[in-house]
Amino acid sequence: MSDRLRPWLMLAPALLLIGVLFFGGLAAGVMRSFSYMPVIGLTEPNLDAYTAILSSREFYLSLALSFHIAFTSTLISCVLAVAAALLLRRSFLGRPVITFLFQLNLTLPHLVGAIGILALFSQSGSFARLAYHTGLITKAAEFPALIFDPYAIGIILQYVWKEVPFIGLILLANMQTLGEDYESAARNLGASRWQSFRFVLMPLLLPGLLPASVIVFAFAFGAYEIPLLLGQNHPAALPVLAWRSYAAADLAARPQAMAMAVIIALISAALVWAYMRSARRASGQ
Repeated sequence: MSDRLRPWLMLAPALLLIGVLFFGGLAAGVMRSFSYMPVIGLTEPNLDAYTAILSSREFYLSLALSFHIAFTSTLISCVLAVAAALLLRRSFLGRPVITFLFQLNLTLPHLVGAIGILALFSQSGSFARLAYHTGLITKAAEFPALIFDPYAIGIILQYVWKEVPFIGLILLANMQTLGEDYESAARNLGASRWQSFRFVLMPLLLPGLLPASVIVFAFAFGAYEIPLLLGQNHPAALPVLAWRSYAAADLAARPQAMAMAVIIALISAALVWAYMRSARRASGQ
């Protein structure tokens, strides 16, 4: 047996299981999105589910909200992660402790973060009570609505809290691998700190930053539990809207839920494809 074939044979059972579960579920979802559900008497595939959701104003509002949540949280997370990595790569008193605290929430589930956001930022939360006791507000309703709000601030806060360490640790590892020789050379040639960061360090960090940001965007765009807990009822994020359609008592609404799930998957796949194409173009292939 060749050395190249051996790893694939060892991975075959796991790959087969993953393939059956993933592609099997994907195929079932696509068939149901075309209204093919023999269990409830739908035996003629059609595009009625796609027609219904694509002609619905609520779908486009939910799609726009999901894009806002994913794009804004990804952008803020990337900016803060770059700043955190720049700080943590330097030696200073207490750096190991700060680094440990920075990566601590990577082990915490998103739901724990959502409960924390509710406890801190809701109009009956700790910050609202603190503002009341210090005289900044006279009643809870005067505290800014950061949860269940139309701008999804609470959802974005939770994603930023969770994803900044994820991106930051990737960038920190890249910076420690690269060292500071390239920046020092640029500074010796007359570049300012900002110029050495923008034209030297950032291009070297992009191969790590881009895939991390794609993962964060795709997750924030497709996740439903945090928008369900922290988001407003209308318009809801697109994954929440799909989940509600799937959980409805009327089984005839499930093709629309599957159609929305397929659209979410297609958008995520298109994003990954766009990243891979831009990465190949950047590498000159």
